[in-house]
Parts: sequence; structure tokens; C-alpha cells
Amino acid sequence: MLHSDPSRYCILSGGPGMGKTTLIHHLTDLGYASFPESGRAIIRQQQATGGQALPWQDREAFARLMFRQTLIDRKEAMDKQGLVFFDRGLPDVIGYLEFCGLPIPPEMEAAARDYRYHRLVALTPPWPGIYTKDPERRQTFEEAVATYHMIQQVYIRYGYEPVVVPKGDVRHRAAFVIACMSR
Repeated sequence: MLHSDPSRYCILSGGPGMGKTTLIHHLTDLGYASFPESGRAIIRQQQATGGQALPWQDREAFARLMFRQTLIDRKEAMDKQGLVFFDRGLPDVIGYLEFCGLPIPPEMEAAARDYRYHRLVALTPPWPGIYTKDPERRQTFEEAVATYHMIQQVYIRYGYEPVVVPKGDVRHRAAFVIACMSR
């Protein structure tokens, strides 16, 4: 198990296209250590190299790559000071697999149980006003909402307490998240 104070490791989660990345960038601009979502980077890398580990081609391979990168990020966070923000965490990979109807490998299940984060998880709620599709985000808004609900349930099952981030400008959302995670 990675030893460090898990209350420093703060998750931003929710469905795709709900403002997590914008919020992470703002928190980084405020001086907080952060780790971007691994899924987008994996999609770009796979597209650039002709790889098949894409959510619309090989979901299990895509999940394995996300899992591996999330473990790397979690380990690297041990070297950071203060609160560290993650655009998704290990339970998100479990939620993705469940959403796709795929089996959860035992090592992923164990890692999601053992490598803990702050007890509160900031969830960005469905927000049609900011949702957009792009070459890496192909889900419909309805799929994004269903993903949000799946992710929320997975975090609860792993013993976390989801806190819904209010809609609004990024400064207010960031202030809310910082206040919650500083408790």
C-alpha cells in the first residue's frame, strides 16, 4: 500500500464534459499540485500511434491503461506538498468498467480499496450548458449523465462521501472544492 496521508489526495469526478478539466486547470493556476485525467491522454496517444486501446474499440485495454496511469499518478503524488487534486481516481476506472458491463479485474478492485483518497469526492454534476462533444469525447449527454450516476454509486460503495460541486464560474467552484477538501 502507498503510505501517505490520503486526506491530501482530492478527487474531482463526475461524468464527461461536466467541467472537471477546467476546474483542475484553475486549481493548478492557484498553485495546487494536480494530475490531469488519463483517459484523454491515452486516447490521443492511441490515435497518434494507431493503437486499439480506445473506448470505442477495446474498452478493456483502455481501462487497463487508465488504471496503470492512475496508479502512477497516485504514487507520484506522494512527493507533492499540501492538497493534491486528481481529475478522476482509481474508483473511476471501476465505474467505467461497470458502465461498459465489463468484469473488474481483482487487482483493480484491490487497488481501489487500498489506495485511498480524501473521504470527500467532489463531483461535477450534469450541466447541459457546458457539455460538448469532441474527437475524444464521443458520448451523448445522456451517456454522460448515466456515467455520472454510475461514478457516484461506485464512490459511495468504496466508502467515499460524494459532494456535488455547485454550477457556476470556475472561481466559485474552485473555492467550494478547496473549502471542502480543507476540512
